[in-house]
Amino acid sequence: MSSDRILITGAGTGFGKMFALELAKRGKDVIATTEVSSQVSALEKEAKEQGLSMKIEKVDVTDPKDRQKAWNWDVDILVNNAAIKEGGSLVDIPEDNLRNQFEVNLIGPVLLTQGFARKMVERNKGRIVFVSSVSGMMVNSFSGPYSASKFATEAVASTLSQELQEFNVEVATINPGPYLTGFNDREFEAWKSWQDDPAKRVFDYEKIAFPFEQYDPEELVEQGIKVILGETDQYRNVIPEKMIAQVKEQQEYLWNKKSNESLGQRHEMVQKAYDLQPETKAEDF
Repeated sequence: MSSDRILITGAGTGFGKMFALELAKRGKDVIATTEVSSQVSALEKEAKEQGLSMKIEKVDVTDPKDRQKAWNWDVDILVNNAAIKEGGSLVDIPEDNLRNQFEVNLIGPVLLTQGFARKMVERNKGRIVFVSSVSGMMVNSFSGPYSASKFATEAVASTLSQELQEFNVEVATINPGPYLTGFNDREFEAWKSWQDDPAKRVFDYEKIAFPFEQYDPEELVEQGIKVILGETDQYRNVIPEKMIAQVKEQQEYLWNKKSNESLGQRHEMVQKAYDLQPETKAEDF
């Protein structure tokens, strides 16, 4: 596995950067890509300070020219990690923000994957990993745009898994729970950039926060690396594992949920968004 070249998108921040740096520490051949050029120089500096060697390039997955550039590289393992979070109620979110959510999280990654998948088919070998989310299997209030994009990511990964198996191309997902990387809390600041009429909003976004306690991100890295390197053959990988029961419970609940259930009452997750403070750590509860 040490000779395999690994391309990680969205490596300028969060999980993508953590995966890239850790893989480089282990002597892996890494191409770390970032959304914007400024992140390239920042990551180059960090890698140099740690004495790490890896190729760092700007690849905006929504940019056709950047995708074309990336296809010139020989890649054995593609890690589709690039993502954004457009927080807000589906009743309130402006059209441009909603479309951007899907362009970055779904359309761009699928188009990028096409080029690499064709090469993997020709070689009769490869691995494609989608960094999805538990939000691709369960939802929470005010994260509907993000969850919708991740539910779609789950469909894409599952479909590709069926379509590419005859060509010996493995597909797997990493499904992180709520981790304290800043990603979730930035989601609940996204409304500040909305070009809309605040008076028409149903909800007051100055009063709400991400409605989950968040875990230490360091614990995700080791499990995520195992998926990327194929050291586990599990297709779906929910991290932390203790969230698996919660995900399955919510999925099962929807089979019996009534459409008129608790009408007139605020949902508990909506209320939690009002009650919880930003960057609340899971160990505090």
